[in-house]
Amino acid sequence: MAIHKAKDNSFKAVFGEPELFFEFLRDFINLDIFDGITPADIEDITERFLPLFQDGKDSDTVKRVNLKGDVPLFVIAILEHESAVNYRASFKLLQYIALVLADYEKEANKKEKNISFTKGFKFPPVLPIVFYDGADSWTAEINFLEKVELNEVFHKYIPKFEYELVGLADYSKQDLIRFGGMLSLIMLIDKIRTADDMSMLAGLPSDYIENLQLNIPPHLRKLLADVITVLLKKINVPDEEIDAIAEKIYKRRMHEMFDFIDNYDVQETRRTARAEGMAKGMAKGMAKGKAEGKAKGMAKGMAKGKAEGKAETTQIIKLFVQKNAPKEIAKKLGIPLKEVNDILQASGLTEQAQ
Repeated sequence: MAIHKAKDNSFKAVFGEPELFFEFLRDFINLDIFDGITPADIEDITERFLPLFQDGKDSDTVKRVNLKGDVPLFVIAILEHESAVNYRASFKLLQYIALVLADYEKEANKKEKNISFTKGFKFPPVLPIVFYDGADSWTAEINFLEKVELNEVFHKYIPKFEYELVGLADYSKQDLIRFGGMLSLIMLIDKIRTADDMSMLAGLPSDYIENLQLNIPPHLRKLLADVITVLLKKINVPDEEIDAIAEKIYKRRMHEMFDFIDNYDVQETRRTARAEGMAKGMAKGMAKGKAEGKAKGMAKGMAKGKAEGKAETTQIIKLFVQKNAPKEIAKKLGIPLKEVNDILQASGLTEQAQ
């Protein structure tokens, strides 16, 4: 799963729950083969593969779904939460597919020695998925074949798999409400981009809310509150409103969660956001100015001290030059002879060390 900072980590937690990943497969992936599976048929094996990747590894998830007839299916999902499209998605999924199948072969050979070398051995299917909730259109290649140069010549030798693209922008408010379930509510809130979009949460059907209240188990209520908090903070919803929503989730008063929407002051939210932005900018500027001022002060002080020290040295040399040769002066002051001679020259005192 992709998880980008706070928001990404929230989605990692969401898709780490078998119940919610089950809802994702049921609602967003149109495959009849998933009919009859339950959350108990989903096993998270992400940690076996993520250490092999250094970029974006917090965001990906690998599941083993046990289908009827004991045929496993591996589901790989990359959740994109960046504003820019990930043009490496098909290649990254190809890497995952190879790793998953290699791991499967290794486990099979442990159970039955060299079984993968027999004619009857078959690999399990792998379903690669990209979930994308960015604002821009997804323009990356869906088929890895299209990512390879000269594919029209070498098409026979290039992997031709496609990944399933689930774009949140393709689903309307009504689509998500029709799905029902906790994941649909999270996705609905994730669609909110600005304070103006908060109206999307007004007037949710009572039967939809009632279904949520009855079917969200206690161990998922905190997760729901945490995810909603992260998603609403990104558009500067006041903390008191977010805290009120969380409290109503804990107390199973979900029909009151979004009562504040009717009186929600979009203009005030914008003013607050601007004020917070200005305050942060001023604080940053003051801190930078203070640091720069301190540095300039130190540099100025050092320069002044150096100049004063040199002037003092010059005066000492002038006082002793009548009685001491330059070598003796340098020795007494602990400075290079060249410096003494340079000062004598600059001062019009021409005596030089022989």
